[in-house]
Amino acid sequence: SVMSRGTAAARQGHVLLALANFQEALGIARALLAMPGERSDDCVAALVVSHHNLAEVQLDAGGDDLAAAHLALAHETLMHLLCDPAPAGALRQAALRHSRETHAALLLYLEAHGAHPVIARALRAGCLGMAVGPLH
Repeated sequence: SVMSRGTAAARQGHVLLALANFQEALGIARALLAMPGERSDDCVAALVVSHHNLAEVQLDAGGDDLAAAHLALAHETLMHLLCDPAPAGALRQAALRHSRETHAALLLYLEAHGAHPVIARALRAGCLGMAVGPLH
């Protein structure tokens, strides 16, 4: 799979190849999310893992800002799914489940690298997303 090729490239230190594979995986995950009837949890998981893999490769390459952007975008995408009444309930449930993982990744970034405005914005989006309470 594209994801496993990216992981193998990252392990071998082939940063550009890893980034290209993870970007492709992210594109596939986004396309699947837009298709009704797809397995929601798998699609959301693929999106989160793709963003987190991209962030990890960026961090290893010294791209702290790009890493923060990927972590933030993963979380903000899930918050958008939670707040948007249009997606099916299963998709919102998957977004809620995986938002715990994206929230934890934001906090780990803060702990390891200190404050970052993009991370702060994503955490605020998470607070707003939870306050809206879209799952009723």
